[in-house]
Formats: sequence, structure tokens, C-alpha cells
Amino acid sequence: MKYLKNFGLVLLTLIVLAAWVMLPWQGALALLVLLALWLFLFRGGAQARSVASVGISTLNQRLGSSAVIVVGIAGVVGVLVALLAMAEGYAQTLRNSGGLDTAIVLRGASAAEVASVLSREDIVQISQAAGIARNDKGEPLVSAETVVAANLPVKGTTTDEEGSAQVRGVGEEAFAVRPHLKIVEGRRFQPGLRELVVGKGAVRQFANLGVGSTLKLGNQPWTVVGIFASGDAMESELWADASVVNDAYQRGSGRNSATVKLTSAAAFKDFKAALAANPQLRVDASTTLDFFAKQSEQMTQMLRIIGITVGAIMAVGAVFGALNTMFAAIASRAREIATLRAIGFRGLPVVVAVMLETMLLALIGGAIGGVIAWGLFNGYEASTMAAGSVGKLSFNLRVSPGLLWEGIKWALAIGFIGGLFPAVRAASLPVTAALREL
Repeated sequence: MKYLKNFGLVLLTLIVLAAWVMLPWQGALALLVLLALWLFLFRGGAQARSVASVGISTLNQRLGSSAVIVVGIAGVVGVLVALLAMAEGYAQTLRNSGGLDTAIVLRGASAAEVASVLSREDIVQISQAAGIARNDKGEPLVSAETVVAANLPVKGTTTDEEGSAQVRGVGEEAFAVRPHLKIVEGRRFQPGLRELVVGKGAVRQFANLGVGSTLKLGNQPWTVVGIFASGDAMESELWADASVVNDAYQRGSGRNSATVKLTSAAAFKDFKAALAANPQLRVDASTTLDFFAKQSEQMTQMLRIIGITVGAIMAVGAVFGALNTMFAAIASRAREIATLRAIGFRGLPVVVAVMLETMLLALIGGAIGGVIAWGLFNGYEASTMAAGSVGKLSFNLRVSPGLLWEGIKWALAIGFIGGLFPAVRAASLPVTAALREL
């Protein structure tokens, strides 16, 4: 019988945790309202409040043991939120790089720009497709672009360490297709010259990229003439005239991709259909929003798996700490609880009272961990090799409200597990046995 009871308790815990993982904050708020109504409108709730108030009022007498729960859970939440903030910042940077009113065209079956090749004839055919916006001169807003890699010295190292930077060959159309990109220092490159404009993210990552600096690309000297800001993945790149880049890297007249500005988001369907109907083209088109979202999926998923795995390992330790603390607290209050049950307090209010105490400590720990993670890591600069590219992507860790809520959910889950078993033991311990303890 005892075995079945324990098995049922474990099964209940698993079911509650599975439901809790999928619960949005609105659902948690509804549960909180229901709990408050029960506590204040029903006799059992009033009993739970009485028992809980006694336990919570003695927390200052058990400060050391209570701190074990708070600190343990704060550590779990802090590490979890910090690691997940990497995934959130990486994905957000790539999502910012796209929109629904711009499209990118690659050679058919190409998953990334570096794997795609478009001929000059392909670019001409793409420029004639329906749905493309035009400038004041009536010219289609199509930016044919080349992507190559360059090894540059990493900033802040003393061992001449080099990292991979992505160089994008573009024309004047690139700035019209991406109007949010602004030159914040210096000027744009001049067509036909070996001049570069570099993103703010690249300046943070690599050495000697200030305006006026000279570096070698394709065994040729290039001069940095400007720095740009875009708030997206492009900030990690170096831009130059596409024809000059192709000559330096012996790429001929082809390009890797074509980015187009559409007349509206609704025009993408007609644009894609026009490309598919052209027998001279073997290309795939997608909105830049979809393209960059897919580029972020694999890395984001990997970072989330790492974060959740590390958080789960730490959570096991926090759960055992909570169990040990709450079992000790219950043992010290065994006579008190037994007396309450002897005078008519039912088992459920006792369970809820102990759970409220544990969940309060868990909530405090989760809040502390979330605040620490936000203070230390929100906006922290990091970089990694970007999926589907040949260069590093500079991004900022992002501790969003969603991540903070996820951390709080983990904290409360740990508190639930750590408090449930001691609470059930307190409520099920025979009164006569409990009165003989201590």
C-alpha cells in the first residue's frame, strides 16, 4: 500500500511538472487567483493560512537552512537564464536582419548564401520579376551580392589570434534595399576602389578596423572608409564594391545571392510565382525574415539544449537541498503539526501550508537569480560563427521577460518537488507517532 502511495505521488509530480512547463503566465495568474480564493473563502484555506503563517514567521529563526533553498535555486535560475539569453540574443539578431517586404534569392536547393551561385543572366531575369519595388529612376531595387571570407586579427588577444569575418560585395542598391543601415562614422565606399565600410559588430570583434585603417583582403591592401550600424547580423560584416571583391577573389561576374525590395509584403507571393514560372531560372526565393529565422534555428536549439541540460543538472542539487531543508523543518515542527491535526486540522491544509512556505522561498530564489542574470548579462556582447555564413556573428545576450518567466517557472518547479514530499509526510504521519517525536 505504501509503495502504491509513493508511486502515485511520483506520478502526480510528473503530471504537474509536464503541465507546468507548458503553462503560460496567464494560466499561472489564474491558478494564483484560484488559490487566493480558496485560502480566503473556505475553511480548509483558512486552516492552511494559519499553519503557513506560523511557518513563515519562523523563517528568520531558520535563516541558514532557508538560505540553502534560496541560494541553490537562485544559482539554477541565474545560470539557466544566462545560457538561454545567448540563444535569445542570437536568434533576435538574425530575426532583426529580415522582413516581410524584402526577399532573398538563391540558386535552387542552396541552404545558405555561401553555397549559392547566380550568374549575371540570372540577376537580369530576377530583376524583371513582378512585385519588385523601384527607385525614383524606375530601376528595380535588386542588390546582387557576393559573400567571401577574410581572416582578421581578433581584438584583445596577444597571440595574433585570427578569426573569420564575412566580406559582402554589394552595390549602391544594397543601401536602398536596407534603408535602416546607416553610416555612423566616415563615408560610403566609392565604386571601383578597394575601400571598405565595416559594421559596428565587426569593429568590436576585430583589431585595426577604425576609419583610415588598412588591411589585406585577397592579398591586396584595402582601406576602411566608414563604419555602419544596422542593429542586425549585417553589423558583423565588412562591405565593399561587389565588382572589386569579385576581382580580388577571382569570382568572375557571378554573385552569391540577390536581395530585393518588394512593393509590399503581399507582393512576395507574386514575386515567387514569377520566378518559378520562368524556365530560364533555377532559383529559390524566401522572405528575408524566413531566411534568417531558419539560419538561427539550429544554433538557437543547440544553445537552448545546453542551457536546459546545465540547468537540469544544477536543479537536481537544488531539489535535494530543498528536500533536506524541508524535511528538517517538518521534523522540528512535528509536535506542532500533530497537535493541529489532533484538534481538527485536516491533511490538505497542512500540505498546502508547507508547500506555500517552500514555494515562497523558491520564488525569492528565482527572483534573485533572474535579477542577477539580467544585471550581469542583459546586453553582454558575444560572438560565434553564424550558421550558413563564413564569418563570426556579433550579438548581445538578451534577457527578455519571457526568459525571466521561464526562470521563475523553473524555480517554482524545484520548490514544488522539494516541498511536496516533506508536506505529504507531515500530513500523513500518525498523530501519536508525531507527538512522541523530539
